[in-house]
Amino acid sequence: MSLSPFHLAIPVYDLPAARHFYGEVFGLKEGRSDTQWVDFDFFGHQLVIHEHGKTADQEHARANPVDGHDVPVPHFGIVLNWEQWEALAARLKSFGTKFVIEPYIRFQGQVGEQATMFFLDPCGNALEFKAFKDMSQLFAK
Repeated sequence: MSLSPFHLAIPVYDLPAARHFYGEVFGLKEGRSDTQWVDFDFFGHQLVIHEHGKTADQEHARANPVDGHDVPVPHFGIVLNWEQWEALAARLKSFGTKFVIEPYIRFQGQVGEQATMFFLDPCGNALEFKAFKDMSQLFAK
């Protein structure tokens, strides 16, 4: 499957802290930038952090119950391969990242077996990263 890169722009109320998180903690390569925004290579996609006042979602976290966890809404992320996901989980843990939902395996031994984790950037934007044991089951029921 060949996908076109997506472009996602998100608000951050502390540009230096967000720049450090995405660049240093997350390890993303920085692209173009200006005084109020920074581009990052987000696993081949374009993520732009824009300096902006706190949004309602950042101020008052919302969640939906999923598998006994409170999943933050909205959230975004990437589906990685299993090894990339494990490496990212280890990297985030090594930087002391506080997880909203600790890395764990869903549907173990079933169709759609997947690894997932949720965490927040320094400005309260929620991220989820997944990996599937069998990527062909990404949309399997």
